[in-house]
Amino acid sequence: MNLEGKSVVITGASRGFGEALAKAFAKKGAKIMLSARNESELQQLAKKLKCGYFKADVTKQEEMNALAEKAKEKFGAIDIWVNNAGIFTPKAGARETDWRRAHEMMETNFFGTVYGCLAALPQMRKQGSGVIMNVLSTASLEGKTRISAYTATKFAAKGFTESLRLEEKESGIQVFGIYPGGMQTHLFDEGKPDSFGEYMDPLKVARKAVKNLLKEKPKLDLVVRRPIAKSKK
Repeated sequence: MNLEGKSVVITGASRGFGEALAKAFAKKGAKIMLSARNESELQQLAKKLKCGYFKADVTKQEEMNALAEKAKEKFGAIDIWVNNAGIFTPKAGARETDWRRAHEMMETNFFGTVYGCLAALPQMRKQGSGVIMNVLSTASLEGKTRISAYTATKFAAKGFTESLRLEEKESGIQVFGIYPGGMQTHLFDEGKPDSFGEYMDPLKVARKAVKNLLKEKPKLDLVVRRPIAKSKK
């Protein structure tokens, strides 16, 4: 896929991996629409990248629909929609987890992804083409200790992604799952793990995700894991 002039909508785009994706897509000549809840951060990044932005909350379906309308008005099409917004709570075992916060995670990480997909689909179906990229996590691939709630939200998003891919198989719409390992982003602001310094640079991961789209046969599921540190002899 040639990304020059393609319209790209990115949620959770004001910082972290969303910001990195915006930079990576812009580098390839794509037209970007940034979206997040923090308008001041959106304005700063939009000014830097010379692109559009729209303040929206992924947990509110009507705001995702409004984002899709804004993108359609600005670009005339929605070529790529990236569901990136996500939150993470401090590590805790299942018995210690604050399950009220877990509900917030499910609203953002799962339903936010669902609402984004549903907002993009009508225009993409009308076009007969489009790419939906759902940013998941390696926590979507196997159970992990002390992040059971987060893992559950990402498992749910993975299941939805795979099911939607099958449903849209004949529509011309491709549904991608991106599975990054730990990255050095604000996601861990509430509690950085001891190994945070070994986490990946989000821009490098974003470049891999964008590079995958450029391939003749891109991977529908792209897993990007942290390099394993070599043991000292």
